[in-house]
Formats: sequence, structure tokens, C-alpha cells
Amino acid sequence: MPRSGQPGRSVSSRLLDVLFAFRPGRSRLTLADLTRETGLPHATARRLALELVEAGALERAADGGFTVGIRLWQLGTLAPLSVPLRTAALPFMDDLHTALRQHVQLAVLEGTEAVLVERLSAGNAVDVMSKIGGRLPLHCSGVGKVLLAHAGPELVGQVVTRGLPAYTERTVTDPARLLEQLEECRESGVAVVRQETTPGADSVATRVLDAEGRVVAALSVVVSAGSVDLRTVRPAVIASGLAVSRRLGWHPSAGVEQARMHGPGDRLIRDLPAGTPAVRPTGR
Repeated sequence: MPRSGQPGRSVSSRLLDVLFAFRPGRSRLTLADLTRETGLPHATARRLALELVEAGALERAADGGFTVGIRLWQLGTLAPLSVPLRTAALPFMDDLHTALRQHVQLAVLEGTEAVLVERLSAGNAVDVMSKIGGRLPLHCSGVGKVLLAHAGPELVGQVVTRGLPAYTERTVTDPARLLEQLEECRESGVAVVRQETTPGADSVATRVLDAEGRVVAALSVVVSAGSVDLRTVRPAVIASGLAVSRRLGWHPSAGVEQARMHGPGDRLIRDLPAGTPAVRPTGR
């Protein structure tokens, strides 16, 4: 019900009432509609609506009807939850999955591990232990290396100081070599991992960026070792990561922020199904 008849309400709250009168199925409103929806007096609704038109938040048609303005739409696209990460990524993950018929994964940084927030897998894909909600080591998984590479020196130092356990005989456990790989990943945006976490499984991972050029997630494919030339997979993975980034509002002009890693990790962890196990160690 309209709240605008309540005493003591601020001008800003009444402006918001006018804006929030627009909703799905009600994208074009007349002045009479605004008056009815908000409970504001006709003269007040008209004055506020015209102020919003002048500011670019609303637009007014020749017949007097109002619609959401371009400036308000632009503002809405900056909201990090306007296109949730998994929703933005799934169409492109599905394309990769259809092409490769293996595993396609989406992960975010949470503490000193990567957490899978989405995965698509074929029935005959290489056997791995990872599940949605499973945790992957940062130093030897594809998504982990991408996230660690963009996490900044403090987390890198923490991971190295704790030690780099070997999950397979091919796990990189030499800090100097890991730092070289992370530098390469920062330059290219891609990590290629060969049987470092799970024997028989290779992965190619890339970064996902938000509108500010911050790395918020990592996208990867996991294939049976030797089943495909990873050099042929790499362009498709990069293209998918860039496509997801664009859906999150990123543009090449924003570049890539290298100072530290940001991400919706805590929120996405909370969104996972109740009782989801944290599997460790997991496959890539």
C-alpha cells in the first residue's frame, strides 16, 4: 500500500516511491497511475516526476506518460546482483560443456581455497571428486591458480608459507616455480594445469571480471589428460570468460585490476544448498 500519506516522510523517500512504482508489467505509467500507486497528492506526484525527468531518471513521452530514464537504467547495471554470477555464467558454461562433454566449473575465492559454485559434467567425463560446494587448493588447481594470481601478495605469501602439498607427482611444490606461473597467469589471464590435483585430469582456467575490472571468479574446463590439445581449448575458455565478464558489466576500457582479488565468495557460499559437503582434496 502507498506510504506517502504518512507524516514526517522525507522528500527522498517520496522520490523513491515514485521510482519504485515502476516494476515488471508496469514499465509505463501516467501521472494518474503514479498518484494512485504512491498515494501522493496529484500536484506532488507531478512535481517529483518532473524533477526526475529533468535529472534523467525518468523520461516523458509526448502523450504525458512516464518511463524509466536511461540514466536510471545505467545506474541499475552497476548493481553487482543485477546479473548474479551463476546466472551470467551458465549459458557460456553450457556451450563449453556441449562442445567438450567433460567438466566445466565456476569457482570463487573463499579464504585460502577456491570454492566451486557451479559445475556441469558429462556422464563419461574424467573422474574427479569435486562437487558444487567443494573446495580446491589454490596452488595446484586451474581455477585456484587464476584466483591466487589476482589475489595480491598477502594471500600468495600466506599460501606459500603454509606449504604447497603434493596432490600428485606432478603438483608444483616449488614456491619459485609457482610464483612464475602466477605471474604468467596475471599477464595472460589463463592458467593451464596438467594432472596437478587429480591424476589423469588436465584443466584450462580463465578469470571472470566485474564492471570495475576486478577478478570475481574463475571459469575452467577439466578434461581427460591427453584427450584434447589444450592449446585448442584455450581460446574457447578465454572467450567464455570474457563473455561472462561482459554480462557482469565489464568493458575492455576498465582493464584488469591487479592489486587484489575481490569477490562474492561469502554470499555465494551462503547461497549453496544446505548440507553441501566441502570435499577436500578435490579434482580440478
